[in-house]
Amino acid sequence: MPPTLASLVHHSALKLTVRAGEDHLDVPVRWVHASELADPVPYMEGGELLLITALKLDAEDAKAMRRYVKRLVGAGVVGLGFAVGVNYDEIPEALVATAQEEGLPLLEVPRRTPFIAISKAVSAAIAADQYRSVTAGFAAQRELTRQALTDGPEGLLTALAAQVDGWAALYDASGAVVATAPEWAGRRAARLTADVERLRDRPAPASSVVGGPDNEDRVELHTLGTGRRPRAALAVGTAAALGTAERYAVHSAIALLTLTTERSRSLQAAQERIGAAVLRMLLAGQPDHARAVAGDLFGGLLDAPFRIVVGESADGAALDALAEVVESAAARSGEAVLVVPEGPERLVVLAVDDGAAVEACAEHAATLEAECATSATGERTGDEDDLVVGLSAPAGPIAAAAAYKQAEQALSVARRRGRVLVEHEQLAAGSVLPLLADDAVRAFADGLLRPLSEHDATGRGDLVASLRAWLSRHGQWDAAAADLGVHRHTLRYRMRRVEEILGRSLDDPDVRMELWLALKATAASE
Repeated sequence: MPPTLASLVHHSALKLTVRAGEDHLDVPVRWVHASELADPVPYMEGGELLLITALKLDAEDAKAMRRYVKRLVGAGVVGLGFAVGVNYDEIPEALVATAQEEGLPLLEVPRRTPFIAISKAVSAAIAADQYRSVTAGFAAQRELTRQALTDGPEGLLTALAAQVDGWAALYDASGAVVATAPEWAGRRAARLTADVERLRDRPAPASSVVGGPDNEDRVELHTLGTGRRPRAALAVGTAAALGTAERYAVHSAIALLTLTTERSRSLQAAQERIGAAVLRMLLAGQPDHARAVAGDLFGGLLDAPFRIVVGESADGAALDALAEVVESAAARSGEAVLVVPEGPERLVVLAVDDGAAVEACAEHAATLEAECATSATGERTGDEDDLVVGLSAPAGPIAAAAAYKQAEQALSVARRRGRVLVEHEQLAAGSVLPLLADDAVRAFADGLLRPLSEHDATGRGDLVASLRAWLSRHGQWDAAAADLGVHRHTLRYRMRRVEEILGRSLDDPDVRMELWLALKATAASE
């Protein structure tokens, strides 16, 4: 530990005597400074033992000493050494009384003890303390390295918690707790997730110090990884600020965990290449070859129903966030997941049906849509940077190509509707009418019905309304004429005019279907 006033008093060679402030001798001494200035405070940093002979002080003036001592205490000076036998044969009572009142330790320095001897004693003690800290730090580094090699990150956290006499926690890229040591720190670490998420948004490497939950402890947070976005985070909780040895231990843990993280990134890149090959084989209708290449890498993912997720965005960060959400959820639940980037703007995911990864993907999309709903416009911008996700129906390896197409179809619908995520099953269960909102469909409808609208605009009939009524009644003349309030012969005449103007026969079911959809698209845009 660093030198204290008590250790200096007990130093046999210095022969120091305590004259005031006996209850404050356990304060660490950061340095020793000698000054005869009437006001040395501007040159103090705090934590010093100030040595004086009082050559320029009236140490017998009570008021002057009160001002002098109060200034020293306010500057953080931890002790005052007064050399006797130089200007004063003994320490004046005015200074002793004031020091006692202010709680400032006052040490009598005998004439035979030079100030340089006190400075050397403090300097030697500080150097010895630093040497012990460095030695302890290297020992901690060796122990942390051994634990990391033998027991992985969990063993490293256990060793780190013992070194700092506190607790440690490892978080993944999403801010979720991966491991803690000791185990009782799990709940404490989980309550810091929001702080980890805020730290993750800062440029790496980043760190911060936060008060523990309910002021239980002091927590240091550090990001891990060398890339643009941190791959993980480390939390270290202690009862007090870290000392030099503990600081060495924390820095060693950061370095070791970063190496582990970067190695994991290399393994992840290799896994992505294998995953891309497996996906190509599945989409090519070669499930057996896909299983052979995948081996045990993706567990039983290819032997159970899975979903295919296709996400698109021109913003790489949006796709990275989606991948992190899916991978983190799968890792926490022990599921296998296959994540394959398809170029800079597309991501394909194979995940267990009804699993945590699919659920996390849906929750992520819901969060994005909720944020949009609380924005100024309440609508997505439709920009290419917006994340759009399509989710297939459950499928197996044989139907992977069909599932991929389903996900693409759902993605296309999501983009048209201004949604973040659309499931293919929702399309089958819903109506086709919302799909008519597409601009191309509207343009087709306007072009098909324009001759009839232009005819009606001249006041020579109501062909559009008559066509709508006739189609809605499935070509039943009497019912459609009743809806319009005209004679059925009038309606027959109008339908012949529709055929003449359009040059198409209403007996053709394809013509009737196109006209009905055109009428629906026109109504939807009004």
